Amino acid sequence: MGIGRATAILTVGVAVLISGCGQIPPPDPPARSVPPSPVPSVSGVAGETGDVCEYSVSGDPARPVMPPPSTDVPTSGTVSYVLAMTNGKVTITLDRAKAPCTVNSFVSLADQGYFDKTRCHRLADSGIFILQCGDPTGTGRGGPGYEFANETDGTESYTEGSVAMANGGPGTNGSQFFLVWGDSTSLDVNPNFTIFGTMNKASRDVVASMAEEGQDGTNPDGTGRPNNPSEILTVTKA
Repeated sequence: MGIGRATAILTVGVAVLISGCGQIPPPDPPARSVPPSPVPSVSGVAGETGDVCEYSVSGDPARPVMPPPSTDVPTSGTVSYVLAMTNGKVTITLDRAKAPCTVNSFVSLADQGYFDKTRCHRLADSGIFILQCGDPTGTGRGGPGYEFANETDGTESYTEGSVAMANGGPGTNGSQFFLVWGDSTSLDVNPNFTIFGTMNKASRDVVASMAEEGQDGTNPDGTGRPNNPSEILTVTKA
């Protein structure tokens, strides 16, 4: 999610910009052509020789944090983190080869405690099934004070268990991400959200148990704040 942006802009029938941070289409969007995918901001193709990432200053950080290193970024293997949440532990396995710059950012933020004691601020429970997190302010407007490019290739599929970045358009990724707790392949028509990890079934069930309590419907697209606290208490390396 792009960080430190203005209020949300609703583009009817195409995409919803949630507080300038999360661009998620409404349920069952109309069929349309898929635009060319942005080129990842790495030196080379993700998973090959890319070891340089570009993180651009963007607004004020929602919580004091240092930007991630931009060189010598790992481009192979996986790393797992455990999100201790309101209803239990959610383990996410991050794919460095698929999205090295995104994983590099998440790891940096997690290791600095950026996500600790933050509430997930947006739940979609109709058409698409996602829990959106990563903003310490809990408003959907907060971010780390930098942004970076998408790492997508147009083949993304937002199946149950996916972990992906929210954004306000190409090149505006920050700290906000979403956990796909139910099949949300209707998003595939607009694959502009970097998939950088996965949840196992037990973790997906924890997220689903929070989502089952519903949401308040306060957003124009029918999503809202989860009724469950849906808090990330800590994020630690597995």
